Amino acid sequence: MAEIDPIMERREREEQERKNESLRKLMYGLIAAAVLLLGALVYIWSSKSALVKELNVEKEELTEQMIALKGDYDSLSSDYESINSQLDSSKEEVNQLIERIKKTEATNRAQMRKYEKELGTLRSIMRNYIVQIDSLNTLNHKLTADAAAARREAAASRAENEELKGKVDNLSGQVAAGSVIKSRGLSIAAYNSSDKVTDRSSRVVRLLTTLSLVENDLAPKGPVRVYIRVKDPEGVLLTNSTQTSFVFGGQSMVASASREVDYQGKEVELSIYLNEIPSYAPGIYTVEAYTTQALLGKAELLLR
Repeated sequence: MAEIDPIMERREREEQERKNESLRKLMYGLIAAAVLLLGALVYIWSSKSALVKELNVEKEELTEQMIALKGDYDSLSSDYESINSQLDSSKEEVNQLIERIKKTEATNRAQMRKYEKELGTLRSIMRNYIVQIDSLNTLNHKLTADAAAARREAAASRAENEELKGKVDNLSGQVAAGSVIKSRGLSIAAYNSSDKVTDRSSRVVRLLTTLSLVENDLAPKGPVRVYIRVKDPEGVLLTNSTQTSFVFGGQSMVASASREVDYQGKEVELSIYLNEIPSYAPGIYTVEAYTTQALLGKAELLLR
């Protein structure tokens, strides 16, 4: 039987120990890598959870703001059919927006930002409604007070001078007969650069007001200039280089644009363009049409 070489046996042990040491180092390296990877995963998960939580909070706040706006719209009412019709339309937009927000994931940040902009637009529209309702209520109260004062003055005049009453009645009859030119079909529309009607504020390049001066044999014949005053959602009068002025009710007023027509007592259709306005904001635009003798009417335009 051959004897085992001690030197070879020692070398084999040393080689085995080196292999074992290498395996231990490899194992420790893998453990360290696993720990780092686990830490990274935990950090990513934690960060994502925090972001999702934050986005959910923002969604809840946006939803609460929309519900509050719905309450504000529900509290609005007026005695005017045209405003009530517009209010109903805006209320429906608010309800639909609330439903879309509820169905949209909070992580869809682009869509949420879009909803925030729509919220701002609806708030602006509501403020315009409030201004309109307050203005109309104020005007109504003033007209009521003026009517009451007029009745008192008429009663006093009747007691003092029946002849004066007859003259006033005769003058009122002439006015009632319609010597003042009136209009119908007043409307305002927005056009884009392709000369097509649009309701997108960012695409509007001009506004067009149309109306008809109605037939009236009692009205004076000859040239008649029609003036328009167009106001933006904040109530600011829109003007350009062609702006003009006129006197109405003893007061000088600035017009956005105007046009002269030959009125011979027959119905006349006319259109008035408003150009060169740098930009248009979303909201409700109003137009008032005048002659120097009368307010012909008012109309509104909603731009989104």
